Amino acid sequence: MKRTGLLLLAFLGGCEVNVDTSSAPEYLAAPDGAGQNLPFSEAVRVGRTLYLSGELGRAPGTLEVVPGGIAAETRQTLDNIAATLARHGGAMSDIVKCTVFLADMGEWAAMNEVYRTYFPADAMPARSALGASGLALNARVEIECIAVVE
Repeated sequence: MKRTGLLLLAFLGGCEVNVDTSSAPEYLAAPDGAGQNLPFSEAVRVGRTLYLSGELGRAPGTLEVVPGGIAAETRQTLDNIAATLARHGGAMSDIVKCTVFLADMGEWAAMNEVYRTYFPADAMPARSALGASGLALNARVEIECIAVVE
């Protein structure tokens, strides 16, 4: 195996490598007011892939989580994700992976009831879910996503 690696290195040593600069990360800020001067980009685009920062169920343009518990927060979180995607040329149908953080894993089923209404049953994104000892703004749920857009 060592010999194969050396042969490959020798072969590649004479090759020109082209770097696709169109795939350089593009850091996408939230529109005025929506980001509330937070220390992160709302999304980062690399090629056709959008990496969305974790989103909470906060009322648009505020740092206030909507009242009503896990169902209301999940709905607002997913609406916020849809708005972020729309601002950057995407849609919920472009999501390929989500990570869900819950302040209480006992609310997993209630979160799922709302979550499943945002995606068709035959095109659910890959997903992980985990419990957290606390979330920003005392939220019950945070969701981050990866989407592939045209």
